[in-house]
Amino acid sequence: METMRKSFQGVMNIIRFNCHLYFIALAVIIFLFSLAIYANGTIYLFCITVALLTLVVISVSLVASFYIYDFSALYSLNWISADGTERRIVNIHAGFDETSSLLQEKFGKAELKVLDFYNPLLHTEISIRRARKAYPPFPDTRHISTSDTKLVDDSTDKIFVIFAAHEIREEEERVCFFRELGKKLSANGQIYVTEHLRDLPNFLAYNLGFFHFYSGKTWRSTFVNANLEVIREIKTTPFITTFILRKNGNTL
Repeated sequence: METMRKSFQGVMNIIRFNCHLYFIALAVIIFLFSLAIYANGTIYLFCITVALLTLVVISVSLVASFYIYDFSALYSLNWISADGTERRIVNIHAGFDETSSLLQEKFGKAELKVLDFYNPLLHTEISIRRARKAYPPFPDTRHISTSDTKLVDDSTDKIFVIFAAHEIREEEERVCFFRELGKKLSANGQIYVTEHLRDLPNFLAYNLGFFHFYSGKTWRSTFVNANLEVIREIKTTPFITTFILRKNGNTL
């Protein structure tokens, strides 16, 4: 299976899946510049300022996205430890899967299960629907709910939830989801949760879009309430954080 990412794949996916937002922004910029031609004084300054600010915000977000998804080592997965003893790993996503083939390559000797908790009644963003149409599911992907992964208890060495858990918008549901994952871990199993955070770097990169993310404090509270312990935090870039979790009280 092809695992090589194409040049600019990450930033092009963002534009492709969110094209309606970029069309609106472009229309606003064109309208404001057009209005400025016939305006003067305060109205002229207002139009030019807002148009330029909109252009800067879009440009910064795309540059940041290119750095994160195309230039950084994020998709090399060298931040994930693999000692060759893993027997079963699980990758869980919310309808858009860019990592299962990469994980299969990295954990070649392990059994890989891919789970999709996408629910069209709850996850209504058009960007997810476009992504699902653009990328076919990984072979044998199983559909699950956030309350039932259909996995055997104490059976999994590593569980990956990469850019997916923030789609669970209700705190109670997130806690239930991670409590369910904790039950499926083997004695020394680990959960990798990779997310943007609602913090200063992501605000500078994505402006108001950072409200779609959760703060580090919120994630840690979720993990504690799910009886999971954070054993390590990894900053793949200033914009991306991975929490490595284990069952609370376990020793490695």
